Amino acid sequence: MTEQSPRRSSVLLDRLPLPERNFVADALRTETVGGILLLLSAVVALIWANTLHHSYETASDFHFGPSAVGLYLSVAHWTADGLLAVFFFVAGIELKRELVTGELHEPAKAALPVVAAVCGMALPAVVYTVVNVAGGGSLKGWAVPTATDIAFALAVLAVLGTALPSALRAFLLTLAVVDDLLAILIIAIFFTSDLDYAALAGAVACLVLFWLLQRVAVHGWYVYVPLALVTWALMYNSGVHATISGVAMGLMLRCTRREGEEQAPAERIEHLVRPLSAGLAVPLFALFAAGVSVSGGALGDVFRRPETLGVVLGLVFGKTLGVFCGTWLAVRFTRAKLNPDLSWPDVLALATLSGIGFTVSLLIGELAFAAHPRLADEAKAAVLVGSLIAALLAAVLLKLRNNRYRALTAEEERDDDEDGIPDIYVQDRFAYHVRMAEILERKAAEHRRLAALARQDRDAGGPDGA
Repeated sequence: MTEQSPRRSSVLLDRLPLPERNFVADALRTETVGGILLLLSAVVALIWANTLHHSYETASDFHFGPSAVGLYLSVAHWTADGLLAVFFFVAGIELKRELVTGELHEPAKAALPVVAAVCGMALPAVVYTVVNVAGGGSLKGWAVPTATDIAFALAVLAVLGTALPSALRAFLLTLAVVDDLLAILIIAIFFTSDLDYAALAGAVACLVLFWLLQRVAVHGWYVYVPLALVTWALMYNSGVHATISGVAMGLMLRCTRREGEEQAPAERIEHLVRPLSAGLAVPLFALFAAGVSVSGGALGDVFRRPETLGVVLGLVFGKTLGVFCGTWLAVRFTRAKLNPDLSWPDVLALATLSGIGFTVSLLIGELAFAAHPRLADEAKAAVLVGSLIAALLAAVLLKLRNNRYRALTAEEERDDDEDGIPDIYVQDRFAYHVRMAEILERKAAEHRRLAALARQDRDAGGPDGA
C-alpha cells in the first residue's frame, strides 16, 4: 500500500492570487471613495437635521411617484427601498462572484469567513437580546447591530491613512459579502409584510424572464433597465422588501467568461453600477436616514434605554467578539494556520472594524421599529454612536500595527523588474531573474562609469583630491 500524503493546511489571511488581488484592489478603491462620500453624507444629515430640523423633515417627507401603482412614496422611502436596491444588486453580484470564482468557491477557504460572519452576526443579536430581556425592552431590534458596513469601514481606513495588506482587506470584503447575504435573508424572512401573491408571482416571472434573456445572450440596457424597474415595483407591492429584487438579479448574472469575451457580464455590469451605488445610492440613503437628534439628552438616552444600549453594545462588543472568536474557532478546529506575517491582534483589529454598522443597520432599524418612529430614530442614533466607538477602537488597534502594515504593503507592491506585476508573484520564475540581471548589469555599468569620472576628478586635483 502506498502512503497517502497529508492534506495541506490552508493559511488564514494568506497572500491573494494576482487576479483576485487586482479585483479586490479595484473594488475597494471604489468602495473607499464611496465610503468617504457616505461619511460626508452622514455629517451633512446630522448638521441639517439639528440646525434646520423643519426643512429636513419636509424634504424627507416630500412625496412623489405614480400612486396608481402604489408608488406614491416619500423621498426617505424612495432612498431606502429604491436606491438601496442598487446597493443590494451590487451585493448580489459580489456574492455570486465570490461563490463562483472567489474566496467562497473552495469550501476549505469559505469556511473561515463564513464562520466568522455567522458568529459576527449571532453574537450581536445575543447581546441585544440579553440587554433587552434584562432591561425590559423590545426584542424587535435584535437584528439592528448584526450588519457590517464595508464602505464606512474603508472610509475610516482612508481617513486614518492605514495601509492594510491585501489579505486583510480581502478578508474584510469577503466577511462583508457573507454579512450582506445573511442581512438579506434576515430582511426577507423577518421583515416581510402581508404578501400580495399576484404581485409576487409577477416579480418571480420577471426574474425568470431576466434569467432567460441572460441565457440566450440578449444584450442592451434598454431591455434590462425597464425589466429591472418593473421587477422592483412588483416586488415592492408584493410585501417582500423591494431590495430583494436587486439581490436576485445580481445573483442571476453570469460570472464566467465565454470564448471571445474580455469580461463576464457580471464583471462588466458591476464595473458600471458600483460607482452609481457607492457614489450616489448609498450616500443619498445616508442623507435621509442619518438625520437624528444629537443633543446631550438624546445621546444620554442611547445609554439609558435597553433597545439603544443593546444596539451599541451589540456593535462594539458583539461584532468584535463574534468575528474574532468565530475566526479563532475556525482555525482551532480545522487545518488552517494564521499567516506568519500577521498575528491575532491583527484579527482583533479587523473584528473591531467590523463593528461599524451603518447602511444596513439603519435600514433594519427603520424596518424593526416602523410602528414606533421615535424609537426608530433613537435606534439610528445608537447605530451612529456604536459605529463611532467601534471606529475609534479600531483606529487605536490599527495604528499600533501601522508600521508593520506599511512594510507588508510595500513588499506586496514592489516591482523591481518593472514588468507591471509585483515581484512577490514572479520572483520564483526564470524570466524574472533574467530581467533583474539585466537591470542590475545596467546599474553596475552606470556606477562603473561614474566611478571612472570620479577617479579622473581626483587625479586632476578635484574635490576628492584636494
